[in-house]
Amino acid sequence: MRAAVVVNPTKHPDGDRFRAEVTEAMTAQGWSEPLWLETTPEETGRGQAEAAVAEQVDVVVASGGDGTVTACAEGVAGSGVPLAVLPAGTGNLLARNLGLPLALDEALAVALDGQDRRLDVGSANGHPFVAMAGIGFDAMLLDSTSEPLKKRLGWLAYSLSALRHLWARPARATLCADGGRVLRRRASGIIVGNVGSLQGGLALLPGAEPDDGLLDLLVLTAWGWSGWLALTVDVFLRRTRTGRVAHSVFRELRVQLDRPQLWELDGEVMGSTRELVVVVQPGRLLVRVPR
Repeated sequence: MRAAVVVNPTKHPDGDRFRAEVTEAMTAQGWSEPLWLETTPEETGRGQAEAAVAEQVDVVVASGGDGTVTACAEGVAGSGVPLAVLPAGTGNLLARNLGLPLALDEALAVALDGQDRRLDVGSANGHPFVAMAGIGFDAMLLDSTSEPLKKRLGWLAYSLSALRHLWARPARATLCADGGRVLRRRASGIIVGNVGSLQGGLALLPGAEPDDGLLDLLVLTAWGWSGWLALTVDVFLRRTRTGRVAHSVFRELRVQLDRPQLWELDGEVMGSTRELVVVVQPGRLLVRVPR
């Protein structure tokens, strides 16, 4: 048995020690020395994962933040080679939602001796995602959260950044899911989820399941302190059909906005757009999960 490890070196200050620990754990379990592949700013994991699949490894292990995991997922999706995760980011959304351990030794045990679960993959404007994608508010707070602040405060850094955008003017949005009726409303943020929980255990989309062949949609509308406070209460109480929150599920979604907005997928800001086209690809990805 042989694994390929695709690692984001910026997430591991002591890369040599990390590599030694991973290699020792694998050889102790009777695995061959792993194929070791590091990401770069230009090649963030997809190419490395594709190269690993071409080498006919038994599992591709991604170690980095959500962006690294998503890039590796794109490289292995549809290949039949499972993806394992050694979480090393701030959010670790896929790992948290699948119940994957965050500690290295426990995550390695799952990578080497877990079971494979077939998951859906989302595609937003042609780019894959495994956890969540969004346009508007969530992309703005991601864009304004610095790496030093994330390293110092963890996921709480996003909460501080959110305070800067409470008075952002909602956009006029037109949404159409699965070719059905058109929904028009003002939207501060539009979030699409393959999974449902954020950092800190907040169930943003409590009904979302990563293997049901569907994606969940949440449209958020708020302005100012009072508006966002009321919206937060709605989310905590799981009120999903108010003037501030709208929820539905879909297989294909088209979103058009009256002006360009930042958009993101799996924590990576992709730029600005006035249109978002999202589709689900059922069962396309194998992920190694605890037995």
